[in-house]
Amino acid sequence: MTKLRPDLQIIADNIAPGSRVLDIGCGDGALMAALRDEKGCDARGLEINPANVASAVAKGLSVVQGDADTDLAAYPDASFDYAILSQTLQTTHRPDIMVDELLRIGKQAFVSFPNFAHWRIRTSLLLGGRMPVTRLIPQTWFDTPNIHHVTIADFRALVQDGQYAQEGQWFLSGDKQTGRSLANLLAEHAVFLLRS
Repeated sequence: MTKLRPDLQIIADNIAPGSRVLDIGCGDGALMAALRDEKGCDARGLEINPANVASAVAKGLSVVQGDADTDLAAYPDASFDYAILSQTLQTTHRPDIMVDELLRIGKQAFVSFPNFAHWRIRTSLLLGGRMPVTRLIPQTWFDTPNIHHVTIADFRALVQDGQYAQEGQWFLSGDKQTGRSLANLLAEHAVFLLRS
């Protein structure tokens, strides 16, 4: 069994065998390889970084280089069972439009993101007055691809405003799952499964 990042493992555990999957911002294709090898999924990927594309293709994966902000329009409606956007939402120009696109392309969509309202981030800002560097957000403020600082409460509001159905939600503190109560304060990372 492939060792995946905790958020990716949650996604993999909740995808039906034999599904058609589009992993947007797929990195080196670790999730795609696990879904192909362990669940018999038809996994495709879109990745902006050429080195990651090359790494994924070397694993025999179907990955194209592209930008999620501009290239999702080329995919037909309902062409996948699942569209996945893991640790990429906060780097997109319009996260609200991105979620619409995910649910246009996929019958369901997994979205995972770092929670910028986690207590360590709040404490760092309060006591140090500076944007923190953490395990999940390892870059300094001027060198980060993150252009939106999304919180679990922000994302829940986006889901409610967009009238999307929540099929599932999982929260991580460190590498372990944590409860839903106080998730906006205690969870470092969130994973949501949505349906339009």
